[in-house]
Amino acid sequence: MSRIGNKPVKLENGVTFDRKGDEITITGSKGTLKQVVDKGVKTEVKDNGVHFTYEDPNLNAKQGLARALVNNMVIGVSKGWEKKLVIAGVGYKAQVSGNKLVMSLGLSHQVEVVIPADLKVSCPSATEILVSGIDKQKVGQFCANVRAKRPYEPYHGYGIHVDGEKLVRKVGKAAKGKK
Repeated sequence: MSRIGNKPVKLENGVTFDRKGDEITITGSKGTLKQVVDKGVKTEVKDNGVHFTYEDPNLNAKQGLARALVNNMVIGVSKGWEKKLVIAGVGYKAQVSGNKLVMSLGLSHQVEVVIPADLKVSCPSATEILVSGIDKQKVGQFCANVRAKRPYEPYHGYGIHVDGEKLVRKVGKAAKGKK
């Protein structure tokens, strides 16, 4: 029995739920999202919430997955998703130029990342990147692609990381000789 799947997803004001076959459509003030779910997972709208049930006992995990995906979609079309990336390093900076994110990351050239049309990217300061959109997966994937350009380096502490992420600093050679 799925604990997550048994919780109903509350539909916010202005958010509509529609299911045709195995495709779920969520529409809200910020846009529309679609997701394909397993046909064995049944949905029912009652008391301003979406309830999930399953027929086959092997589908309890898919019930929880469908519920989590729909919950993320409801939050996305009503409030939106947002992630903040922080750039740490001497001379490291970023700026938005047209539909590209241009970063100076200590390399011999500037690194450019094309911004997808359905995401909004801004740079409140030279060392901060703010990514927002309605699809949680696309926001997270774009942040992962940007982070991959200069991952966090634990010895010196430079690189790109998500704001609030727990970062581990290592001592390096200095710890070897001391007893």
